[in-house]
Amino acid sequence: MLGIGHLARASRIASAMAKDGCQVTVVTGGVPVNGFPGPDVTSVTLPPVVASSAGFSGLADQTGNAAGEEFLSARRDLLLEAFRTAEPDVVIIEAFPFGRRQMRFELLPLLDAIAGANPKPKLYTSVRDILQQQKKPGRDGETVALLRDHFDGVLVHGDPGFVRLEETFPLTSAISDKITYTGLVAPPLPPETMETFDIIVSAGGGAVGRDLIRASLEAASRVAIDRRWLLITGPNLPEQDFAALAKDAPGNVDLVRFRKDFPSLLGRAELSISQAGYNTVGDLLVTGCRSILVPFTAGGETEQSVRAERLEKLGLALTLPEAGLTTDQLVDAVEIALSRPKPSNPDIDLTGAERTSAIIRDAS
Repeated sequence: MLGIGHLARASRIASAMAKDGCQVTVVTGGVPVNGFPGPDVTSVTLPPVVASSAGFSGLADQTGNAAGEEFLSARRDLLLEAFRTAEPDVVIIEAFPFGRRQMRFELLPLLDAIAGANPKPKLYTSVRDILQQQKKPGRDGETVALLRDHFDGVLVHGDPGFVRLEETFPLTSAISDKITYTGLVAPPLPPETMETFDIIVSAGGGAVGRDLIRASLEAASRVAIDRRWLLITGPNLPEQDFAALAKDAPGNVDLVRFRKDFPSLLGRAELSISQAGYNTVGDLLVTGCRSILVPFTAGGETEQSVRAERLEKLGLALTLPEAGLTTDQLVDAVEIALSRPKPSNPDIDLTGAERTSAIIRDAS
């Protein structure tokens, strides 16, 4: 919808299941990202839609035009065709019904198709450990009703010792019998890379995060100027913004859209500066890289702030506010972070992909 975190997590889970001997079909519906899902699964790509704003207030096609009824109906029909073709024993829906309300036009018909199938497949929802907190009355109740009526289980991709679902979903007690914690879906320890960047700045998918990249460019010319910086803008940053940033990049900075070896680069880096998305944090925890987190908060988003604050309390990160971020703030934080030792191994379960595969294999 906006970033690439959900796609990366779902792809890691799908690859773990394929490695376990499952035949996996992954249906994606956002802008394609190189490398996701992996080559070990059957991939079905629906006509892409994206969030038309940072607040997720509507849907647009890949060119930015509002997604019309004909376009959305075609997506729905392709999704249902993929379900019929796969004849699955298990269906996993990412985020819905906790999120993805904009996609009800195709997901509710999918629920009906699952309910009417013979044999009827098991149905799970796959959610991250920290949810966006609902502000509209009744939304959490609607989620519970859909879960009770349609879903066999809720796979919470987190460690309850780090954060529990009830901390961001107040009606958790109503679905407690369906919940299984899997651990965080983190990558394995990445292979060594010969290339080294001292400070790595990343902006997730790149649809948001331009201000973080801009502040980092300016910081690179003022602090740690003897160090090599890598700024990863994300594949979805508009081309005119990327060109403007590249023009202003100082000599100690490499500016790129995407690095497939991002986790390996973190393993050799002295410091990471990033948002606080689920997958980026997983990479940081696996590699033990120092980190400055600038959680995404536009449109009333709360998930990344909760994660960043929890990590800061554990001594695993420094946190800066996204709103009003200044170069001075970033320069000060870089100096503080580099003066500290690298964080120790966290006591957080990072085996979520493998555990999810075992749960699904046993259920089917």
